[in-house]
Amino acid sequence: MVTLIRTTVELVNRRNLEKKNVGFVPTMGSLHQGHISLLEKALSEFEIVYFSIFVNPLQFAPHEDFNQYPRTLENDLNLIAASLKKFPGSEVVVFAPKDSAEVFPPQNDQVISVEGLNNILEGAVRPGHFDGVATVVHRLFQLMRPNRAYFGLKDYQQYLVIKKMVKDLVLPVEVIGMPTIRENSGLALSSRNQYLTPEEKNEALTLSKSMNELASVINHKHENIKIAQSKLKRIKEDKRWNYLEIRDAFTLSEDISHSKKIAILGVFQLRETRLLDNLQVELQ
Repeated sequence: MVTLIRTTVELVNRRNLEKKNVGFVPTMGSLHQGHISLLEKALSEFEIVYFSIFVNPLQFAPHEDFNQYPRTLENDLNLIAASLKKFPGSEVVVFAPKDSAEVFPPQNDQVISVEGLNNILEGAVRPGHFDGVATVVHRLFQLMRPNRAYFGLKDYQQYLVIKKMVKDLVLPVEVIGMPTIRENSGLALSSRNQYLTPEEKNEALTLSKSMNELASVINHKHENIKIAQSKLKRIKEDKRWNYLEIRDAFTLSEDISHSKKIAILGVFQLRETRLLDNLQVELQ
């Protein structure tokens, strides 16, 4: 069964009556198989899963695509219902607030800022973005009170921000990172892929191919990182890169001299569409 809730009052009343543990999947809608993989993981672990569909205005800068971001609630609900058929007897409670005031009441000016992770890489390109992410996730955690919450690792920096927020604030929720779901071509699934022409989708493969090339050069060996960094500099001569970096996978520090695992993170831009991806590589 899929239950749709549009107001915070109704959500809180429903949650207060819940006797079972619940999982939670926060999204901005325009669902694809990446989101569905999170839902199905949650449904494999909980009979009741809360699922939010909310385009969060706090994580968009004034010049970004908040108003153009695709809103496809009816189709999203159909995808959820189809997925739910694999889990007889389970329920998905969908919170799709009718407006932003349901999540952020007037005069509510609380901001959650995860220092150290919020202003580098994607945070440097999009100032304030991760404050918006952390603030909305914290608010949704307050409303949902989940036992576990599921996030895709495609947004790797976001995942680390949420993990650190939960640790710093001692929140009683376990954050689960789920593998990136890709098209057969290797392109990471994203709601923004629909903005691309067929030619641009082919060009977008530069992102995953470049990361795989760097990972192949590193080959799990510390001594190969300098070679990979030289190759990375050549790759970044293409001005369509917003950034392409090799960082520590746990802290996103630039100092990877003692790292046991590294992350290759990048954003490749085609016209106004920014495509984000990453790979993690264990080091020997």
